[in-house]
Amino acid sequence: MTALTYTIFTDPAPLEASASGRRSRSIATVYLVVTNTARKVDWRSIEVKVPVGDGAGHVGPDIPEMKGEYTTNPWEGEATTAKVRVERQQGTNVFKVTPQAGDDTSFKFGDYLVLKLENIAVATTAGLAVLTVREKTEDDDGEHTRYTSVALVKTAPKEIAAPRDFRPDKAMVDEGDTLTLSWEGSAEFDYKVLFPGGEEKVPAGSRAWRPANAPKRATTYTLVATDPVTRQQHFLTTTVQARYPVLEKLTATTGIDTPWVQGRADETRGRLTFTGAGVEIFGNSGAKGTVTADKADLNGVTTEWVQGKNTDDGKITFPKDGLDIRQGSGSWGVVHADKADLNGINTKWVQGRSTNDGWISFPQDGLNVSEGGGSWGVVHAEKADLNGINTKWVQGRSADDGWISFSQEGIKVNREDGDHLTHLVVGYATLDIVKTRVVRGLKDDDGWISFRKEGLNVHRERGTERGTVFADKLT
Repeated sequence: MTALTYTIFTDPAPLEASASGRRSRSIATVYLVVTNTARKVDWRSIEVKVPVGDGAGHVGPDIPEMKGEYTTNPWEGEATTAKVRVERQQGTNVFKVTPQAGDDTSFKFGDYLVLKLENIAVATTAGLAVLTVREKTEDDDGEHTRYTSVALVKTAPKEIAAPRDFRPDKAMVDEGDTLTLSWEGSAEFDYKVLFPGGEEKVPAGSRAWRPANAPKRATTYTLVATDPVTRQQHFLTTTVQARYPVLEKLTATTGIDTPWVQGRADETRGRLTFTGAGVEIFGNSGAKGTVTADKADLNGVTTEWVQGKNTDDGKITFPKDGLDIRQGSGSWGVVHADKADLNGINTKWVQGRSTNDGWISFPQDGLNVSEGGGSWGVVHAEKADLNGINTKWVQGRSADDGWISFSQEGIKVNREDGDHLTHLVVGYATLDIVKTRVVRGLKDDDGWISFRKEGLNVHRERGTERGTVFADKLT
């Protein structure tokens, strides 16, 4: 039985063996704590033999050094710590621990010595590793050399903890933004990131990845972590939204809910906004915009004006009392139509399609019919139902027809040449007075009556011979 007591601890505990084939080994620190629980003793040396290798009975393949500190720990007073001398025996895995020169060699009750194998790579095989101790002490019975063993357990390597917290540095990106995806996880994994249309491996040791360009639409990224030893895989996903998504095609089966739709490029950044009353169109400056379409099927249009596609095209404006037709310059314009069904027209004049066509003007006392040149024109009609006609003359349809002129005394019936009075042919006439030079029967060779100052003459046929008066009575 040794004079001193030896207890072993590990950090971490339990001690996990390294996994064969992984990039890094399990790293640990082994503490050998020496205490005195029996009686006063002086210590000369403590030698510790460490099993070195990669097997089940080994601590690790390489034990570079051991460190030691002795702590004087009186029951009353403050504890003090001093380093001890630790030397590795040449060609061996034995570390010899001795007090520093001139130090007290008495190992008092309550004092303790801590020997430390720090940050060692643990062997790859699980099992029990035993450290052998040889102590040299002196007490009232003399010098003694005694041996003991202390053991530590290496557990089998655990599966690598699954990665976690796969996240973007921006949940919403704009065009031109940079995007970084990062996560927490072991360096033992082989990482790659999957994205629509491809995948990319992550450099060893990195816990972050950056796509070449920010996504143009909502994009889901998948982190795949693969254990190179067991080939077990872990999957994490995260989704990044685009503030102004660019879609090659959009099919909505039940509808789209959005407050507005806007173009992507600056020159086409018009916006369609949905209001409670319908929609509003804005240009990229924020002012009211323009709708360009081949056709529009609407129940109604409320607008201040309508104009052709060119800036100098005609324009229709809508004042409260109707509508105004204007040219692109702003002056009054022309309405072109096949037909117009109107209750009334207020206009200064009406003219045919050509500039030299006749036209009708509307003075206060009626209407004037004029030729294209401005002189009086002709009214052509099949019938005219009038309360009265004021005219200088009336003529038949042909230019050689007779005509009637209206003088202050009455009317004159004239032949085509206008120099002689001609015949008035009627079925029946009731007149108060007839002034005429001659009266003749219906036929040209009928007798005729001429009127002289002294009275009248009765002639026969076409000549001037005296004719016959026929009468029932003559008074």
